Amino acid sequence: MSTTTKDAPTKNRRRPARGGSGPETTDEQNAEKGFQASEQLTDALQAVLVDLIELSIQGKQAHWNVVGKNFRDTHLQLDEIIDAAREFGDEIAERMRSLHALPDGRSDTVAETTTLPEFPQGEVDTAEVIDLITERLDAVVGTVRDVHDDVDDEDPTSADILHGVLERLEQLSWMVSAENRVARKS
Repeated sequence: MSTTTKDAPTKNRRRPARGGSGPETTDEQNAEKGFQASEQLTDALQAVLVDLIELSIQGKQAHWNVVGKNFRDTHLQLDEIIDAAREFGDEIAERMRSLHALPDGRSDTVAETTTLPEFPQGEVDTAEVIDLITERLDAVVGTVRDVHDDVDDEDPTSADILHGVLERLEQLSWMVSAENRVARKS
């Protein structure tokens, strides 16, 4: 049986949220002046945020369930990816707040809006984890690249943050994927 709020069914069995101001703010709450994100900018940063959150969650799932050759190296490399995703996610969310936008990192929102495919349940061989995590890193990079130009048009400062995300995630993708590569013959 689902809980309802104002006759609208929820998608889970949790109690409805209490507190918070929701999307509406009073003049007193929003007394800060300065640049305010448009809906387009907010949506772009939100898309990056949910993919970063999902990357960190899937990275942990892989971290806990990876087995096989090079286990320790893969296990530690996953920690690097998780840390980067969490740090970048926090940076994006705080940037959104500084622009008077409301980041949404709730689990339902992340699950419904991420571009990352679901991660398999159970133990996963190190070679497969390398491919799965590379695919997810590349998916986040794709999201960042998809929104970058529009973000840059409206807010170059937020675009600078996205540059840092791109640089690090592309580096991690290269380093992770190299685990399964075979050297090219000249």
